[in-house]
Amino acid sequence: MGRPGRRGYLARSPCRRDALPAEARGREKLVTAHDLRPTISLAEAASPLILSLDIGTSSARALLFDRLGRAVRESEARQPVTVHNTPPGASEADPDELLAGIFTTIDAVLERAAARAGDIAAVAVDTFVNNVLGIDAEGNVVFPLTTYADTRSAGEVEELRRELDEEETHNRTGCRFHPSYLPARLRWIARTFPDDFARVRRWISLGEYLELKLFGETSVTYSVAAWSGLLDWRRLCWDEELLRHLPIGREHLSPLGDVGHARRGLRPAYARRWPALTEVPWFPAIGDGAAANIGSGCTHAGRIALTMGTSSAMRAVIEDEIPRLPAGLWCYRVDARRALPGGALTEGGMVYAWLRQILRLADEEAVEEALAARAADAHGLTVLPFLAGERSPGWAGHARATIHGLTLATGPLDILQAGMEAVAFRLALVYEQIRSLLPKEPEIVASGGALLGSPVWRQIVTDALGRPMQVSAVAEASARGVALLALEALGVYDDVRDAPLFVGDTCRPRPEYHRRYREAMARQQELYARLVTTA
Repeated sequence: MGRPGRRGYLARSPCRRDALPAEARGREKLVTAHDLRPTISLAEAASPLILSLDIGTSSARALLFDRLGRAVRESEARQPVTVHNTPPGASEADPDELLAGIFTTIDAVLERAAARAGDIAAVAVDTFVNNVLGIDAEGNVVFPLTTYADTRSAGEVEELRRELDEEETHNRTGCRFHPSYLPARLRWIARTFPDDFARVRRWISLGEYLELKLFGETSVTYSVAAWSGLLDWRRLCWDEELLRHLPIGREHLSPLGDVGHARRGLRPAYARRWPALTEVPWFPAIGDGAAANIGSGCTHAGRIALTMGTSSAMRAVIEDEIPRLPAGLWCYRVDARRALPGGALTEGGMVYAWLRQILRLADEEAVEEALAARAADAHGLTVLPFLAGERSPGWAGHARATIHGLTLATGPLDILQAGMEAVAFRLALVYEQIRSLLPKEPEIVASGGALLGSPVWRQIVTDALGRPMQVSAVAEASARGVALLALEALGVYDDVRDAPLFVGDTCRPRPEYHRRYREAMARQQELYARLVTTA
């Protein structure tokens, strides 16, 4: 099977027939380069089909992908997800309510698939990660699901830093001590809700709970486990040194497994509800960020995924050994073979939205046009954009936003431009640490509403990085990513990097702007050193 070119995949990639359900064999459709569009109709879809479940904090989606990872337009169904943010600092959801919504989306997709439901060869799942819930011995929920946004365990972070060497723990687990990870959260739950904590037989994620409901047993993938902060990401086992400082042991966690280890044979109630899915393989959940890398084509060390929505992240898939993890990065997993080093910023589209609101810049098109006419760093301002604390690369959760250099001549557009550039500078710092792990300069593939919705911001980020940036043409990268991993497990692809790469325009850096931004980044770093004490 040939490697893809930059804009697609040529030729016949016949599916390995013994990997498919019997009813799907004989209906494979050969696909050529002119078929390469990221979305297609159900009639155009080439078998086998994969049903992807993509579970986020705002909605749960189910949709079909064909053998080339093309989304089937009319198949998508979604249900809203409700996360409760009271009391202050809490971020909780009802896992049974979440599953009910997911099951409704599956019903809808199967109804829309009609006769082609028999072409579904597997179900693949990704979820938001760093979530945890507690179940008793019978599998009943006895502690609600808390998400990565729950900050009530902040006090436990300092305790962990006093007890353990954070640098060594970070190098083993890939995670810093932070409220978004489970070490601090589990200690907080045990201290705050001791009776509820004592009733919990096992702490599991939402994806594990889905599997438990459907099959009566569960395991956790290396991908989801890596996001917990409890996994030794190199040895692929629960980190014993860390567990000794927590109120749980390995017996309170699920067995570890890989994304390719599927289950078959739904429990009777679900087999009756979805007969087309009863005996197809259901692949266990992986983290949505890992899935997004695969779905956007960033499947190897030659490409970095850059996502900017409300917040921002950069990630790379690496198969080589990483002797020492840079301090500003985390390292998660796609699977046993592929590590996922990267960094996440709290800053992103929320900085732009907040500044536009505060500065009363209502006409977005006029703002975009005015920004496009401005020179780089044309305002004399230096901004630390930490409206919600800092994650990568300094992990200073207590950091607060600062605008330095204001004068009587400073106008609203100056402040907005400086804020957008400041976010780009933080991404450039993360990029430099990821780049240190890669064998050569990578391609950068961008996605996310904040970047795709603003050509000016795309150019600012490109100039700050000093590297060309391609725009992803994939609308549902996470859902596509798990579909491609399922196709790899089924033998349709020897490797997911053989799948088509759907990209649009390329944004190229301007050398003079890059030079000016390097100088502005140095000012930002000097201000950071003066005002922020890193974690």
